[in-house]
Amino acid sequence: MGTLCMILGRSGSGKSTSLRNFKRDEVGVFAVAGKRMPFKSSGENALQVAYNVGYDAINKAIARNTRRAYVIDDATYLMAFDNFSRAKEVGYDKFVTMAVSFENLLKTASSGTDDDTITYFLMHPEFSESGREKPRTIGKMLDQQLCVEGMFPIVIDCETRIGDDGRPRHVFVTQNDGYNLAKTPMGMFAHDEMDNDLKAVDTAIREYWGMRPITEGKTDNKEKANG
Repeated sequence: MGTLCMILGRSGSGKSTSLRNFKRDEVGVFAVAGKRMPFKSSGENALQVAYNVGYDAINKAIARNTRRAYVIDDATYLMAFDNFSRAKEVGYDKFVTMAVSFENLLKTASSGTDDDTITYFLMHPEFSESGREKPRTIGKMLDQQLCVEGMFPIVIDCETRIGDDGRPRHVFVTQNDGYNLAKTPMGMFAHDEMDNDLKAVDTAIREYWGMRPITEGKTDNKEKANG
């Protein structure tokens, strides 16, 4: 069974930028909204990204499990685009269908992959009137009957801090403060905050749970990132 990890943050908080240290053969990236990566990636180690993909393509690629790491950037748009495509449909059934589609993707990424595979869901948050955070979803079914964040053993929050030089920097928050959703196993990360480096997160998870290295015996540079 694979591992799910949610990276939760507002637009511009460093979610996509956190992929910058992955190499071509290490991760399969699905850019749901078709956005280019916000960093230079060229040469033989340039990330291969599948752009403008939906549930069907992502499910099929992850189910083949030819890689040990997958990133869905941004998984929130899967629900948003599905909702827009059904804008003229009436009744509650469409919300059930949308919820089931996302829940099936969670199942594919967990029970449909092997013990050494991690799937990262990059998602946008929304906030209650009291300031408490949750992943943004469509309709109430996922929130009330599933609790999306409960499916993830690891949730990392993206924040922006002002550094000593007065410039903003992006960080990952690994522990809950009562308002965010951050949660990580005890001792997995040395600090409550770290650089927004998803490759470093991947390494820490594998070392903590004794998972195989990200590329060991799995893929080579000729394989497509979405396969």
